[in-house]
Amino acid sequence: MSAYDDIFSQIPMDQLAARLGVDPSTAEQATRQALPALLGGLEANAQDPQGAASLASAAEQHDPSLIEGGVDVTQVDPADGEKIVGHVFGAQQDQVMQQLGGLGGGGGSGLVQKLLPMLAPIVMSYLAKQLGGRASASGAAAGGGSDPLGSVLGGILGGAGGSGGLGDLLGGLLGGGRR
Repeated sequence: MSAYDDIFSQIPMDQLAARLGVDPSTAEQATRQALPALLGGLEANAQDPQGAASLASAAEQHDPSLIEGGVDVTQVDPADGEKIVGHVFGAQQDQVMQQLGGLGGGGGSGLVQKLLPMLAPIVMSYLAKQLGGRASASGAAAGGGSDPLGSVLGGILGGAGGSGGLGDLLGGLLGGGRR
């Protein structure tokens, strides 16, 4: 199972749909669009050594138990998610929301604005879990040594399937990422 599939499979669509006020099919479709975008934004941030160090530090602040055994959506803090999304997409946040909302069938940008802050803490918890056994992840990324964060994100995005078009779409918006 790819890392993307692993994250996706941990999210209970019925719970997420209820929290978003949509049907499970709409929640699933929107998640399939938004999750690769969020991961792509994180990867763009990780391309820069300072961004990678900041991202690794943020991952260390998240509890990996959120995703262990399946996510309980009621435990997700959307306020934390809003901060993560704001940091990941920066000044391009509104453009990303519009692009994702316009991809058709996903419920529009209003749904994406609710969804991304729900997904962001889940992804950060997944990263925390993946980086947990890798000592000084932020130090390695900042020091130019091996980059476990980049490897984890690359593995996740490699399994995201269909993120090429979305990656191209977001690439122009995100540039080299934010710190």
